[in-house]
Amino acid sequence: MLYRSIVYLTGMLINFFGVALLINATLGAGFWTSFFIGVSDHLGFTVGFWYGAFQLIIIFINAKLMKSMPEVRAVIPVFLESLILDFWLEIVFASVNLTAAPFFVKVVTLLAGVIIIGIGVAIYILPEFPRAPVDQLFLAVSERFQLSLQAGQTIVAVIMTSLAFLIGGPVGLGTLAPMLFLGPVIQLAYTRVYPLYHRLPAAADKAYQEAPY
Repeated sequence: MLYRSIVYLTGMLINFFGVALLINATLGAGFWTSFFIGVSDHLGFTVGFWYGAFQLIIIFINAKLMKSMPEVRAVIPVFLESLILDFWLEIVFASVNLTAAPFFVKVVTLLAGVIIIGIGVAIYILPEFPRAPVDQLFLAVSERFQLSLQAGQTIVAVIMTSLAFLIGGPVGLGTLAPMLFLGPVIQLAYTRVYPLYHRLPAAADKAYQEAPY
């Protein structure tokens, strides 16, 4: 349980480090964030409020797709993700401002963010703990329609980007890049970290048993 918990939290930390990089690149928000900003602009309340409200709705969408009961435990990662994202944005990146940075620097930051997000997601889905509804959604789509993780992520990204654009969210390179590249990055990273995830506990147990006392 401890090992799985460490992997779970590590994946979350890596994921939202990438999200913070993507936001700080100032080239447009990710497809989910862009959608929540657009809704907030039209209906009021904060982006965080709509993040939580839509996550609750998505819990039931996921249940419908997977033909199962709603996973109420999904509120746990919603709470954890809020804290971790605030840690990166409000503490670590509080003094970072790339608005006046060269365009090349912004693009590199954006692409690094996408890659790191993909690695983080691939890691934190490994322990099969409760996932944030927005992350569970692409897995539910993949399972329901017998698609790869890459295809499921891309479908969700295209739909949310289109909705964000229609309601006037900040769609830009920062939205397009995850839509095009995040699915392949998650798929590639998952195939690499999956065998390592299952190999490490066995290696640790063997080393412990062989250790001299």
